[in-house]
Parts: sequence; structure tokens; C-alpha cells
Amino acid sequence: MDQDMKSDGETPQLVDLGAEALKLEWQLCFPLYAASNLLTRLYRPALDELGLTYPQYLVMLVLWENDRQSVSQIGRRLYLDSGTLTPLLKRMEANGLIARRRDVEDERRVLITLTPQGDALRKVARHVPEKMVTNPALTPEEGETLRRIARKLVENLAARPELSGRSGPA
Repeated sequence: MDQDMKSDGETPQLVDLGAEALKLEWQLCFPLYAASNLLTRLYRPALDELGLTYPQYLVMLVLWENDRQSVSQIGRRLYLDSGTLTPLLKRMEANGLIARRRDVEDERRVLITLTPQGDALRKVARHVPEKMVTNPALTPEEGETLRRIARKLVENLAARPELSGRSGPA
């Protein structure tokens, strides 16, 4: 079942898709996947200048907001599990961007901090959002509407019991 959006403001009605249900055009996940893929490709030239992949850029954004976070805190913020995050952080450490240290108060926790090199990269990275704004795929209003809906979708999905074992903001 899918919802057929009504233009007159009424509540959307459920439509029985039957054989149509398995068509790509009816999958909510596909346009989200495709848009994410295309946006990541749009970021690539700017991030290549920084020597970062898109996931590394996201980690840096989290640390530039608040340095010295545990792996699990970063994972919750980015909706990544430690199995995905740990190799990424090891590469970033090898590149001199971050330091990984055991928490002296709790040896089970690994704390991530920016190195001077990682902190200095913040100044250079400020041009990345500007480059994305100068190459808009949406009007500013459409962009804000999409951001609001996407945040709500992430929040609602993260609250689902079947996904509760996954990392997400606390």
C-alpha cells in the first residue's frame, strides 16, 4: 500500500498498488538513495581538495562542533555502528586528523579528539557548504522543506523498535 497525495489538502488515501508495488517508481527508498548518491558525488571535488571522503567529512563536522567525543557518541550522531566507524576512524588517525585514546575513567570507551592538523582543516573546509549553495538543486525554500522532512523521517525511523539496536542520537 502507498499513499496517494491529494492536492486539495485532504488526508492522503491509501492506494492498493498490487503488481505495481515492486516498480522502482513506487519505492520510497530509491529516490532517497539516488539523491544521497548524487549529493555525495557533488561533494566529492570539494572534499578531494581536503583529502576527505564524505563519511570522514561527516565525522569532522561532528568533531568541529564538539571535540573530544567517544566512538559511540559519534556513532549515535551519524547513525553508524562501531564496526563501520572504527576502520574509518583508524584511517583518519593514520592521516593525522584525529587521535584515539582510551578514556582514563572508563577503559572500555575510546575518545576521539582532533589533532592540530584536523582542527586547522576546519578553516579550509568552510568553503564546502558555500560550494554546495552555489550549485543548488533546489530553491532555498525547497531545500529547507526537504531538510525538515528528512530530519523528521530520520527521527521517526530511529524511534522504530525494530531499529532500536542501531546507533542514533540519544
